[in-house]
Amino acid sequence: MTVTEDVPRATSRKRSDRMLAVLALLEPGATVTLTELTRTLGVSSATVRRDLADLEEQGLLVRTHGGARASAAVRTEVPVRLRDSQFRLAKQRIARRAAELIPTGPYSVAISGGTTTAEVAKVLANRPDLAIVTNALTTAMEIASRPNLKVIMTGGVVRSTSFEAVGVLAENTFNAINVGTAILGTDGISAAGGATTHDETEARTNNAMVCHAQRVVVVADGSKVGRVTLAKMADLSQVHVLVTDTTADPDELARIVAAGVDVIVVEV
Repeated sequence: MTVTEDVPRATSRKRSDRMLAVLALLEPGATVTLTELTRTLGVSSATVRRDLADLEEQGLLVRTHGGARASAAVRTEVPVRLRDSQFRLAKQRIARRAAELIPTGPYSVAISGGTTTAEVAKVLANRPDLAIVTNALTTAMEIASRPNLKVIMTGGVVRSTSFEAVGVLAENTFNAINVGTAILGTDGISAAGGATTHDETEARTNNAMVCHAQRVVVVADGSKVGRVTLAKMADLSQVHVLVTDTTADPDELARIVAAGVDVIVVEV
């Protein structure tokens, strides 16, 4: 089943966009000059220097005399603090639609890490009688002060790129509970690969969440549809609903529907 809903065009935060543009220029082994960056980004050299200093502090690049080069640690995953600005309004609309799938009254929800899942948590924050289990520090901090919610945080080792607690302690928490719905963020979802992420430990943790949920809802903006990354979190047979947007590849969505997943598409 495919449903289409109206959503305004998404915009993003300028500074995060600039930082993402800088990282995109710095492929492994690449060096870029300050002059190239100011020309490409259309900002002053002082602005670029501030951005480079921030990115270096986060370990994402190394500043050089007159520019920057890629960090020795090659990253395939954009840090969550920068991902937050990408497709922001689309993610908010996806989140609102996903939140509508949660029944009213007492109910339990598990929420994985990710920027779109964090938006779902924000929408659910005003709901009464919800128990929310999460391994995402950013999500827990966003909703923990709400007296109407019971917020359960897993243990585990915190990943610096996603601020998710992963590993045996987190898996044991998910293995010890049962929830009505799991809201799963993903780096890729496809008919061939299922729901995938960049990190194998994160994948095992999220699979424990999936296995103890009566229903699994994947939230993913259109850029994730058809994409396959390193580690599988869930087979499509374990996914009940995908909520995405109209930038997603329609042919891939058709294949996902054919695999038995209900697909809800919000329009951008």
